[in-house]
Amino acid sequence: MELLRWHFRPELERPIVVVAFEGWNDAGDAASSAVRWFADRWDATPFADIDPEVFYDFTSTRPEVRIEDDARVIDWPTNEFSATALPGSERDIILMHGVEPQLRWRTFADLVLEVAQAFDASMVVTLGALLAEVPHSRPVNVVGTAYDQGVVTRLGLAPSKYQGPTGIVGVLHDRCRSADLESASLWATVPTYVPGAPSPKATLALVEKTAELLGEGVITTDLEIASASYERQIDELVDDDEETQAYVAALEQRHDEALSSTEPAELVEEVERFLREFGG
Repeated sequence: MELLRWHFRPELERPIVVVAFEGWNDAGDAASSAVRWFADRWDATPFADIDPEVFYDFTSTRPEVRIEDDARVIDWPTNEFSATALPGSERDIILMHGVEPQLRWRTFADLVLEVAQAFDASMVVTLGALLAEVPHSRPVNVVGTAYDQGVVTRLGLAPSKYQGPTGIVGVLHDRCRSADLESASLWATVPTYVPGAPSPKATLALVEKTAELLGEGVITTDLEIASASYERQIDELVDDDEETQAYVAALEQRHDEALSSTEPAELVEEVERFLREFGG
């Protein structure tokens, strides 16, 4: 069985690979939505995918059936690679949108690495989103971490010293480090009191931070409009419950008081707390 399925091989020069997985590290669908937004905005072309057969427990991650042209079609979990050359730039990008697998993480991560190495990628960047005690009415915090001190210094990130349970993102970074391929991780925060709602506000924050890391400008009007609508909807839900009102007010006060003194290390600690609690 061919696990990595190539549709064709695009011509790319030292691309940056941007990866996001649906699952526990994708609160509010923020990370996966960010990669899909980039793929749509930059008109990325799919060129390869990973066969899901050996990587998933399909009783946990179930395929879905739909009707198309009067025929039943099964949609399996997808892990798709697409590529694009950024408009007005010489930079090439590979985007991977996937679903965190349950099985054979090392093999799965090595397949992602195989794609990166096939094009002599310059860096792998993973996107994630975590639930945190933050108010929906304030700017979204995004923290960037890396294991390599050179990457930390060059990109202005925070060093990762996390110890504890991990997921496919952690395994992928470990495989990158073993292969001497630079990597970095970006995490956005999503309020704990709206865990099930898609968060365009967190998506916007990840898009802007990723674009900054890439040194590219992006027009995010659609995400800004969606973010404003999201905030209004959460306002209405909060206003309907006095206990939630008090909780959000306390979060806003804590956020505003800490605004001038918050260090990157504190945000890293929030990411690491989330990983310890939910990573296993």
